[in-house]
Amino acid sequence: MRGRFIVLEGPDGSGTTTHVSLLADALRAQGEDAIVTQEPTTGPIGTFIRQELSKGVIPAAALQMLFSADRAWHVEDVLLPALEEGKTIVCDRYLLSTLIYGQALGLDSEWLEHMNKNFIRPDTLIIVLPPFETCFKRINKRETKDMLESQDALQRAVYDGYIAYAEKHSIPVVDSSAEKTVVASQLLNLAK
Repeated sequence: MRGRFIVLEGPDGSGTTTHVSLLADALRAQGEDAIVTQEPTTGPIGTFIRQELSKGVIPAAALQMLFSADRAWHVEDVLLPALEEGKTIVCDRYLLSTLIYGQALGLDSEWLEHMNKNFIRPDTLIIVLPPFETCFKRINKRETKDMLESQDALQRAVYDGYIAYAEKHSIPVVDSSAEKTVVASQLLNLAK
């Protein structure tokens, strides 16, 4: 039996990393064989992306092409094998991040969609979205910020992009500024 592919999306500071872990734990407690993964990945391309983001200079188009290349590796080496084994995948960001961040960086949405059209789609997509001020405060508490996190106008455009996408495509949105257990319960209900 094919597994399930669940993706939590959201801007920087939204809490996707925390809630991916909590959701996977909750699914395991219910007997599911759940694994956690993320983009950028810990694979060779994802590792390169993280290193370059910390340095601070990657042209927008090149960055999104790297994310798509990392996604190709992720799909082939992690996602498809896990789904074939019947596992439940809980992923911290995926394809939607490329679309939202790419558009916020001024790239053409059709080009971004075309570059990513052949990738598998999640069975469940949930956007984790606290108020913008919450994201902003969380980002500013970080000891180090990458080139995307340090651009306030970009972060606002990304945030607005997630709101617009959720409204246009009727994607469920969970406010992660609430207490963690409340948010975790909401996400678990949506992931069933």
